[in-house]
Amino acid sequence: MRFDVITIFPDIFKSFLSESLISRAIKKKLIKVNVRNLRDWAGDRHKTVDDRPFGGGFGMVLKVEPIFKSVMALKKSSAFAKAATGKQKLKIILFTPRGKKFNQKIAYQLSKLDQVILICGRYEGVDERVAKNIADMEISIGDYDLMGGELPTMILIESVSRLIPGVLGKENLLKERITEENGFIEYPHYTRPEVFSPSKGINWKTPKVLLSGDHKKIREWREKRGKNILS
Repeated sequence: MRFDVITIFPDIFKSFLSESLISRAIKKKLIKVNVRNLRDWAGDRHKTVDDRPFGGGFGMVLKVEPIFKSVMALKKSSAFAKAATGKQKLKIILFTPRGKKFNQKIAYQLSKLDQVILICGRYEGVDERVAKNIADMEISIGDYDLMGGELPTMILIESVSRLIPGVLGKENLLKERITEENGFIEYPHYTRPEVFSPSKGINWKTPKVLLSGDHKKIREWREKRGKNILS
């Protein structure tokens, strides 16, 4: 799967892409993450990608022209993949607080695509014509505002990538906790020591059922206390 990221701060992604399972998945060619600087498609020598908002107001707005050019270029760059696999399954995503709330079900749907183009907003916002005429989806990661779309992009890449076979290493890790509705079961976890005593007279114990070796009872305990994370 290929992720194409459009941002004016590409260096933000360096450590994210060079560590842990994401780095390993890239090296194994299970995913490809292409981070591009929006300024590469600016039309002037100053690499200008923003301007003052019509109607007045504070802050600057990312312009539609460089975003349009960048998306068109990234779509064309996957032409070879289209020729090899037939029709390319592609979504263009714009991150905005007004977007649909990201959840496990959306992550699962995106994991079935060939390519996702992710547009990171900045400053006061993005020209609305991007949302109306370029993006296929507007996504929010929560009811709060951030300085830009880079952190939401990392969240989406990690959430989607872990659903791609081979990224987590063991396929059973996913099968155990993915629901029929493509949600995700999260239950309490414990590990050694069995009893932790942070101070005299205080003992934090592991539930006995997890030490019993009875897999049926353990499964029932986890099902009872687990939360179905879907929306």
